[in-house]
Amino acid sequence: MMVGVTNPDTKHELGGDTANLPAADEAMVAGAAPGRRVDKTLLIVSLLVGLGLALVVRGVLVGITGEERSNLPDLIEQVDPVPESVQVVSQSSVFVDLATGYTGVLVIDGIEIETVSVDELGSIEVKPGEQIDLPSVTIFAPGNATLTFAPGAGAAITEFTEGEHRAEVIYWKIDEGRQRARSYTWTFQVI
Repeated sequence: MMVGVTNPDTKHELGGDTANLPAADEAMVAGAAPGRRVDKTLLIVSLLVGLGLALVVRGVLVGITGEERSNLPDLIEQVDPVPESVQVVSQSSVFVDLATGYTGVLVIDGIEIETVSVDELGSIEVKPGEQIDLPSVTIFAPGNATLTFAPGAGAAITEFTEGEHRAEVIYWKIDEGRQRARSYTWTFQVI
């Protein structure tokens, strides 16, 4: 005769009679786990899954990406392409956002690109829907302290060929002059 077990730690709920119970039920009544074999394959797979999850969580917690990864100097707010990029398209432009009050020049693959301030371009009359033709040089926007170079026809670099390219920004405080310049160099891969 089977007796329903509601709490294995108390014999009085069973009516005190455990003589007719099967061995597994007697083990439950006594507080011991029923004797069953551990599936070693399931145990190993569970341990590997647990280890894998732990490694993923650790990687997310200690991983450095984006702006933190680029390790930019304090006076450079952003560069594009991002340092050590590996899938940059050949039509990409090189962009540097400096701190307010700074200017500079770009040196790409060992070639210093001429820099022209937007202020020097003067007023450009543009009809609605018409594109502006900027010179094929580095354009400096003093209001934003940005340097932008896009390769193209007539530029010192007509295109970014496939492979690694090295960009350097030489920058200085506008009122101090280039003799007190600093520099930052990074690379990127064009596909």
